[in-house]
Amino acid sequence: MPEGLVIHTSVDQTVRALCRSLLESGRVKGVLALGRNGETNTGGGVAYSLFTDPDAFCLDGHAQPLMPLMPANAGRLLSRLTLKGPPNEPIAAVVKPCEIRAFIELVKFKQGSLENILLISSTCSGVYPLEADLNGDLKDRLPGYWEAVRAGKQVDGARPSCRACTQFVPENADVTIALLGEADLDAQCTLFLNTEKGRWLVDEIGNLEAESLPIKLETKTFQHIRDQREDCREELFAAVEVGQAGLIHTFGRCINCHACMTVCPICYCHLCYFDSQVSERPIDFYESEMEKKGATRVPADTLFFQLGRLAHMGVSCVGCGMCSDVCPADIPISMIFSKVGASVQALLDYQPGKDVTDEIPLKTFEVDEFARIGQLEAK
Repeated sequence: MPEGLVIHTSVDQTVRALCRSLLESGRVKGVLALGRNGETNTGGGVAYSLFTDPDAFCLDGHAQPLMPLMPANAGRLLSRLTLKGPPNEPIAAVVKPCEIRAFIELVKFKQGSLENILLISSTCSGVYPLEADLNGDLKDRLPGYWEAVRAGKQVDGARPSCRACTQFVPENADVTIALLGEADLDAQCTLFLNTEKGRWLVDEIGNLEAESLPIKLETKTFQHIRDQREDCREELFAAVEVGQAGLIHTFGRCINCHACMTVCPICYCHLCYFDSQVSERPIDFYESEMEKKGATRVPADTLFFQLGRLAHMGVSCVGCGMCSDVCPADIPISMIFSKVGASVQALLDYQPGKDVTDEIPLKTFEVDEFARIGQLEAK
């Protein structure tokens, strides 16, 4: 059982003190965390940054490690940091559960390394859409967010993918910060040290008052939260049709901007087929289509693009919601991918990002697997 450590300062102060002490002690070279790019922590855009200055984690510093936003999936960023090899010195990352799952999937695809990466995560209430920060609403929403976190309730206005996520307890985190259902977040913070690396991380946490207690991360509140989110998941899944007619109608709004592909943590190809000249239609194709139909869509093959991504990404989709958040046509891409992905993952008995030793189904082959799938479909 992971060791529970109760620290008698607020959760925000504790996380900042932990990150600061890691940098001051030289235990890590840098800390990947959310922060504002402006001169104060109330201005400028929110982005993940690799901090090396301990002062960034003081109360009025640029770092905002617990901000409920996801400007990019950090799993993709960790992949880029470690793609050509692990860092020479340890790097800590304060990230969300779905970001860890995405990074684990990318490591399986040989797109990153877990070596010298220390993962700090939390029981997650989700994040707000990026527009909440862009339109200035975030500051007004934060009190309601933390009230919902303390009560273990759904966060009004959170990303739909977050409200439907039942995997809010991080897998593979070295340190887990207890947030959901913790009523005293302003007075104390409970950390769960899941690994030897996690225990090493908090050996020196800024001389904060702490006590080790035999407590469990899972509580009755968690099952209530899962039930809430499962109900929301079923409702959101019911609202998207994944049959031929439904997909043609829904993806008919696609403008071929490829923003969903750009932000997807699992899409990692340097040159995608859909961005290459091979996928471009010659002029005689359009002329032929105009003669046959009287009109033709420009650009063509938007449905093919979406179905191609769905076929490639469905089994490894971690449901982070980045794709829907950036879609200018307001297509519920995340719900479609999550709905199809859940069916495929259940069929193949596979949970993306759970265990780095689990083989990705797309990379494995069993002689009788097609027969078994056919039998299941026949039933």
